[in-house]
Amino acid sequence: MQHNQYMTIKERLEVLLEPLIAESDCFLIDVVIKPSKASTKVMILADSDEGITIQQCTSISRQLAKQLEDEDIFPDAYTLEVSSPGLDQPLVLPRQYKKNIGRNLKATLKSGETITGTIQEANEASVQLLLAPPKKKSKTPVTEAELTRTIPLDEVAKAMIEISFK
Repeated sequence: MQHNQYMTIKERLEVLLEPLIAESDCFLIDVVIKPSKASTKVMILADSDEGITIQQCTSISRQLAKQLEDEDIFPDAYTLEVSSPGLDQPLVLPRQYKKNIGRNLKATLKSGETITGTIQEANEASVQLLLAPPKKKSKTPVTEAELTRTIPLDEVAKAMIEISFK
């Protein structure tokens, strides 16, 4: 592994994590480092298409902790947390849209428009939503095709899964 003094701690962690996460059949979503007076908090957000298990998180955490010790990346106290992103975390990777097909998504576009609908399809470039029919009855019934909207992922500013408690 190439060490580069110009590499940020986050980048070094991403390099260390890559084989651990791949081995666990997961994908890395983000590395969040929150320094504080007492200790630095390192949060690793990972997931898999089937959902990440506690065992996978523990395994990644143990292996990463050993490497952090060996390389002395954090000379001072730190806490390490490996978890899947909570439902309060925005979607960042195309894979996350695919994983959430069938769920409701609230997307805020870079234009400022907010769209809410059920994810029907997703690929590397776009997500297709089925929008809710308008509440007002119109004279002509609305077809599913008219309610289907494909949104390029590069137009999405923020996307959150909406939880329905029915």
